[in-house]
Amino acid sequence: MAGRLGVGPGGREVGLSRVRYLAGLVFSPISRRLAAITDSATLAVSARAVAMRAAGRPVIGFAVGEPDFPTPGHIVEAAQRAAANPRAHHYSPAAGLPELREAVVMKSLRDSGLECAMENVTITVGAKGAVYGACVALLDEGDEVLIPSPYWVSYPDIVALAGGVVRTVPATLASGYRVSVDDLEAARTPRTKMLIFCSPNNPSGAVYPRDEVIAIGQWAARHGIWVLTDEIYEHLVYGDAVFSSMPVEVPEVGERCIVVNSVAKTYAMTGWRVGWLIGPPVVAAAVGRLQSHTTSNVTNVSQFAALAALGGPMDSVWQMRVAFDRRRRLMHDLLRAIPGVDAPEPEGAFYAFPGVDPQRALPGRGASTTLEVAQVLLEVAEIAVVPGEAFGAPGSLRLSFALGDDDLVAGLQRWRALTGA
Repeated sequence: MAGRLGVGPGGREVGLSRVRYLAGLVFSPISRRLAAITDSATLAVSARAVAMRAAGRPVIGFAVGEPDFPTPGHIVEAAQRAAANPRAHHYSPAAGLPELREAVVMKSLRDSGLECAMENVTITVGAKGAVYGACVALLDEGDEVLIPSPYWVSYPDIVALAGGVVRTVPATLASGYRVSVDDLEAARTPRTKMLIFCSPNNPSGAVYPRDEVIAIGQWAARHGIWVLTDEIYEHLVYGDAVFSSMPVEVPEVGERCIVVNSVAKTYAMTGWRVGWLIGPPVVAAAVGRLQSHTTSNVTNVSQFAALAALGGPMDSVWQMRVAFDRRRRLMHDLLRAIPGVDAPEPEGAFYAFPGVDPQRALPGRGASTTLEVAQVLLEVAEIAVVPGEAFGAPGSLRLSFALGDDDLVAGLQRWRALTGA
């Protein structure tokens, strides 16, 4: 009979759902594609740090990539007004509120010189939603995607979920964590469909100079390769570094270019979950259709908050950047004082990404990899960092300087104390 299968204890029939449940304890019901995906390493480290703090341990966190500042007040006030507006209580277009899409158009022209129209823009659940949507829209099974390493932890898994094949293009500390056209060309095959490009870079803090952005863009255009350029850290550049937007510098790449951005890092709005992509109308529309069957619209209150952010004053943004600049220089000096640490000065974002010799950086602790270094630092020094293995760059660590100055100093002094220096 339907729904019956097998015999349980005492001769009782076992329902089909019960058999499936029991089988799932031994044979995973999860699809191969999703089973191959791992948890975000940065979130895993942060979760462990939170658990240790809850147990009373004074853990200092260098792991999570988010500003430690509150969202500016005028943005919060706009959200409060939206929450009381019945318009925000109902479904809205899956591709985003029209006024927010228009605000992205104006913001892009103002901040990077990129000219686009509303039909080029889709509002997404954070920048992560934009990366995923673009990959699902553009990649067929087996299409190859070039990803320079070190890379943001989610890029490879998102590509895999979309059916693509990752081809890592390693960059080294000696190259400033930047890949060249020759590096990319050596990795290109007839199946190469896309390049994921991120400058300012997470995790390395590297910023590609304008001439290198142009050279890479021209190479991609010449070979008909799509470029997904992640510009989420566009305003966080320091010293002599200058942000360059690839489709602005190389207009011929525009017909095969997806720009990804978000309010998260610029306006201290990581938890509001509002991002966007800018691309050819056919791609933007495809991502909108995807969202219509998956997420539906981004939360309306968050969209109205993002509207206030994009159209409002930038004073708080520049104040945060001044603080990040001070902290990056402080972190650079402190890291250089730790034996076995080779720390290039970050040019953008809010991360340092030093090379680490485990034996010298943690003498007598038995660490032979940076994964083990990160484990010792967390459990012994009670500081949370992310190992380079998570970013495709073993031998390095990522440390965020988006934390208070006192904690930054105290945490790195704990590490140095373990070296006896």
